[in-house]
Amino acid sequence: MNISINAVKFRADEKLEKFIHDKVSKLDRMIDNATLCEVVLKLEKPETDHNKIAEIALTLPGLTLRSSKQADTFEEAVADAVDGIKPQIDKYKERYK
Repeated sequence: MNISINAVKFRADEKLEKFIHDKVSKLDRMIDNATLCEVVLKLEKPETDHNKIAEIALTLPGLTLRSSKQADTFEEAVADAVDGIKPQIDKYKERYK
């Protein structure tokens, strides 16, 4: 599975990119036919709480699963978004296998 990380209007550091790769690669173990996982990181108004947004789009044959979460840190938002994709993967496996 290819993993694409897009940080909107800022540059994600290597530590954050490694964290994202580690978290998202766990999804690949859950389902073997995923082709692409796109992670988009956004900053909402920088001075507010819960201003970091992580959106994940997991591309499967004929379907794209999506999850978007907002938190105080990008790591927390990514972890929550990955947790949001997991039930969708389970539902996909029940329906299509």
